[in-house]
Amino acid sequence: MSVPPPPEPITGGRLLFSLDPAVSHLNHGSFGAVPIVVQRAQQRLRDEMEADPLRFFTQGLVDRITHTRRHLAGFLGADPDGTALTTNATTGVAVVLQSLGLRPDDEVLTTDHGYGAVEFSVRRECRRTGATHRVLRLPLAATDEEVVQIVRAGLRPGRTRLLVIDQLTSATARLLPAAAIAGVAREHGVSVLVDAAHAPGMLPATVQSIGADFWVGNLHKWGYAPRGTAVLVVARPWRERIEPLVVSWEQEAGFPGRVEWQATADYTAWLSAPVGLYTLRSLGHDRVREHNAALAAYGQRVVGDALGVSPVDLPDPGGPGVAMRIIPLPAGLATNIDAARALRARIAERLAAQVAVMTWDGRGWLRLCGQVYNSPDEYERLAGRLPALLAQR
Repeated sequence: MSVPPPPEPITGGRLLFSLDPAVSHLNHGSFGAVPIVVQRAQQRLRDEMEADPLRFFTQGLVDRITHTRRHLAGFLGADPDGTALTTNATTGVAVVLQSLGLRPDDEVLTTDHGYGAVEFSVRRECRRTGATHRVLRLPLAATDEEVVQIVRAGLRPGRTRLLVIDQLTSATARLLPAAAIAGVAREHGVSVLVDAAHAPGMLPATVQSIGADFWVGNLHKWGYAPRGTAVLVVARPWRERIEPLVVSWEQEAGFPGRVEWQATADYTAWLSAPVGLYTLRSLGHDRVREHNAALAAYGQRVVGDALGVSPVDLPDPGGPGVAMRIIPLPAGLATNIDAARALRARIAERLAAQVAVMTWDGRGWLRLCGQVYNSPDEYERLAGRLPALLAQR
């Protein structure tokens, strides 16, 4: 079966970024890439801060943060009064976990597709409180209906205190039916935390329609914001119970101010985030989403063919607009996190290509992303050289 043609490029996309042209950057999902115009906006804010630090921090900064929050919440389809800016999705998860007041009879339920740092956070909070952590297994090829049924069967009403579910998984690039899962959890009286680290900028802005108790997402991946820009969205019944990880001068202001204000932190990333959204809108948000998803699918097919993977064995993310795809690696490669990291480093060093190498379900996976700065020939070059490198075990 022939590989479908790649999408038409977005003219000038590469010129928007300061990425090293000698490297194929095929892993936007890990740390994103900040457009030059956003870098400059943040630098102007840093210059302002350093010109008069006392004025910057004490005259109107809280109002500027509030204005930024409302702008970002509007983009995400979230309630601005229930949205707090934070540094990343993992921080938002930690805020939720330590605010729950878990007890020894409680359990936190996650899935085997969950992000590693989130799993660490759940385990630590369960150790601290005596609560139980349980993991649901979701087959990679499960349909949305099957996923919902697995979650429904795994809930323990009266015992399961929190369900943590990914909107788009990091390790397996799988879009999960977050709204349907949240609905099932509500039926059973279980609170839901949606880890949407990859959603802002990639997926449609539908935070409120998901109906989760908590939702966390990064703007610095697909929303073109500087790194360290994320949001925690909290349903109204929970807002007064949310406590920051560090107490500072906005504590008495309540949520979201008490979570956002972290003393002498550098807030310039947050304040320049709207410029990233402006860049995305200028390119055409739907156009970017469609291009990136199509390019990731093209890369998956090209590299999959080179590795001898049948198209029917290439996992489908389960929804349109997903700009990340995974490819199974040959058996025995990257079967643990240390081996995965070592292989990623070898690919970067020898092939001048930045990719993600993941370990999931006992085997290694290559994850590729599509972004406006990528071109089809980058995936083709990787496909032409990767098989030989993998053969050199």
